[in-house]
Amino acid sequence: MKIYTKKGDDGRTGLLGISSRVSKSSARVSTYGDVDELNSVLGVVRSENRNSKLDEILEKVQRDLFSIGSELATLTGPSDLGKRIPAFPRITINDVQRLEHDIDRAEEILIPLTKFILPGGTKAASFLHVARSVCRRVERGVVALGENDTINPVIQAYLNRLSDLLFVLARESNSEAGIRDNQWAP
Repeated sequence: MKIYTKKGDDGRTGLLGISSRVSKSSARVSTYGDVDELNSVLGVVRSENRNSKLDEILEKVQRDLFSIGSELATLTGPSDLGKRIPAFPRITINDVQRLEHDIDRAEEILIPLTKFILPGGTKAASFLHVARSVCRRVERGVVALGENDTINPVIQAYLNRLSDLLFVLARESNSEAGIRDNQWAP
């Protein structure tokens, strides 16, 4: 199978479950594109990381993000294609709870925050901060999409928790490297 199909040269793409094509600038396509960007940033983090526990957490998150992207690329309701839509893994409350567990574990060893901190530190921590800000954009896109379309409501909770996890993982990465949080003090 070739990587290029030429079907998207006109600025339109297909979604799972419908035969008609949609603009690549649609909210749905833009949002799952942002999910893909977040997943790519996490790939960069993993390439800069030497901590096996962090790598394990991020691999699970990357797999979750593929599930989220698949959900967002699939319209709900009956397919007009006359065939069954593949059953992709869906994000569940258990996935959100797993993130909460990872956040709690990291916070147990971190110095409690009393001020805002500036992003930075190790390469891995810096990229985790980039991933956190991309995650917030994804979350905003999901919220906007959900205002006009049907989506799995757990996705929004997952992304909200994921940005928190990425923040504490950045702090933990710096802490393990002996780098203190760079506090912002107005």
